[in-house]
Amino acid sequence: MKKKQIIFDAERMKYPHTGLFHFCKQLGQALLKKTTDPYEMVFYTNNPANEDFGTEANYYQQKSLQKFWMPRFSNSDLWHSTFQLSSYFPRNHKIKVLSTIHDLNFLKEKKSVEKEKKYLKNLQTNLDKADIIVAISNYVKKDLEDYCNLRGKPLHVIYNGNNIDQKYLDQLDKSQDNTLKPFIYSIGTINRKKNFHTLLYLLVGNDLELIISGIIAEPDYNQYILDLAVELGVAGRVRLTGPITETEKYNYLKNCALFAFPSIAEGFGLPVIEGMSFGKKVLLSTYTCLPEIGGPEAFFLESTDPEYLIEFGKSNLMDIIHGEDRTPEIKSWAAQFSWDKAAGEYWELYKKLLK
Repeated sequence: MKKKQIIFDAERMKYPHTGLFHFCKQLGQALLKKTTDPYEMVFYTNNPANEDFGTEANYYQQKSLQKFWMPRFSNSDLWHSTFQLSSYFPRNHKIKVLSTIHDLNFLKEKKSVEKEKKYLKNLQTNLDKADIIVAISNYVKKDLEDYCNLRGKPLHVIYNGNNIDQKYLDQLDKSQDNTLKPFIYSIGTINRKKNFHTLLYLLVGNDLELIISGIIAEPDYNQYILDLAVELGVAGRVRLTGPITETEKYNYLKNCALFAFPSIAEGFGLPVIEGMSFGKKVLLSTYTCLPEIGGPEAFFLESTDPEYLIEFGKSNLMDIIHGEDRTPEIKSWAAQFSWDKAAGEYWELYKKLLK
């Protein structure tokens, strides 16, 4: 009996330390664990030698020229597109397509009208190729309904999972690192939409430190953060680490006094769930999907105005940090986000398409 072949597009994994890298890796691994006859998973990746999905997994080599001329993948039955602006789709129109849409952030980033139109056109082109569409949050679902023509196609919401691996959590030393001064922690790509600079205002009027980790996508914004720290007189308490290992991330999450994520353009916000997995109180912006993902256990910044933020740092921040311990409730909220659960929901859609 011929296997039904599902191709999982992991092309975005060529960009490590990004949300799309972790999405492809974590979901791909979880899907592979659930693969049974008569189905077969194949991973479309630019570097099969990395073997991110194991030596027993099947791979198709992705090449940049395929932007212009894709193979037909004659033996394949379903293509899972994991990036909404992807240039990679099979030429064989008999292959079913499931598209995961992460965000319409280009509409929130104050890009030019011409760029917004270009990205929206590209997204619409990719949606037209899909048989089923998945949004990673209800916020993204609403954006799709408001800005795109779905042509009556099924639109589902499947939340991302939690990148924190329980086996590593179990191995962590439970004690706190008392050599560290109390600090706020945040992680993400260093660019304007992450809004990291707003966190510096929270340091005025207290002794907290701020540590931010992530690759520098916009060097001028990175410099703006450093210059603002000098201007506010908090430069000695601000550290940008650059990209870090998973072990380093776990240690920062374990030892921080508070996890903050002030992003203004987010489709899901994986770091929020990572912080909550450690039972940490999280402080978020009210933009895009963050109220949905942070839920009732999160705290929120209601404004990005510097005066509001400075006053918040003086009057509210320490009350949050030293307030009621809700570690069990916070961890319980985070536990609902699981890659195993997400993979199960994707498999239901795969099977529906391949009937």
